[in-house]
Amino acid sequence: MSTVMIIGANGGTARILIERILKETENNLILFLRKAERLSQYQGNNRVTIVDGDVLKTQDLAKAMKPADIIYSNVGGTDLGAQTKSILAAMEEDEKKRLIFISALGAHHEVPGKFGEWNEQAIAAFLPGFRESATLLEQSDLYYTEIRPAWLTDNDEIDYEETIQDQPFKGTEVSRASVADFVLKLINNPRQNLRASVGLNKPNTNGDKPSWM
Repeated sequence: MSTVMIIGANGGTARILIERILKETENNLILFLRKAERLSQYQGNNRVTIVDGDVLKTQDLAKAMKPADIIYSNVGGTDLGAQTKSILAAMEEDEKKRLIFISALGAHHEVPGKFGEWNEQAIAAFLPGFRESATLLEQSDLYYTEIRPAWLTDNDEIDYEETIQDQPFKGTEVSRASVADFVLKLINNPRQNLRASVGLNKPNTNGDKPSWM
């Protein structure tokens, strides 16, 4: 049994993961988010600790993180680099080593063809943060797994394939349920994919852009 801290716990993928952890494992959870009342349904669960906090306040983050064995970062935004620095600083202070980190396709300039060109434009404001975070992870001494999902859907399906960092990215989309499934596998087997960057996509979704665009 482990204690898993989810940073950015109100995100769509995080919400799916919370439910699966509670139903399928005996792990305890620390849910760290702004406006903690958004997850008030877990308030009475003795396996769940809810913390209302700001990722950029490193000392608050480190205090909440102390009981955790595995850290899962589900945060995002144009300031992702600053958030990542705070997460890494908190982990160093608490001597934590295992980090599962959500990034995005394009973080390593790995998306080929017309879709890659479209993606560069579509998330141009966010890619600097993803790329800064990727560099910070590589420069750290953490046992991290960086996850680079394709464009996310809310489809109720688990259907995905993986690519490693040096491979061209495949596909254009993947479900949040699939990403949560991969994260749960890492939580259950934390020695897998150490210091690795993994792309996730639904098979046979190649194209110039996601199907709904």
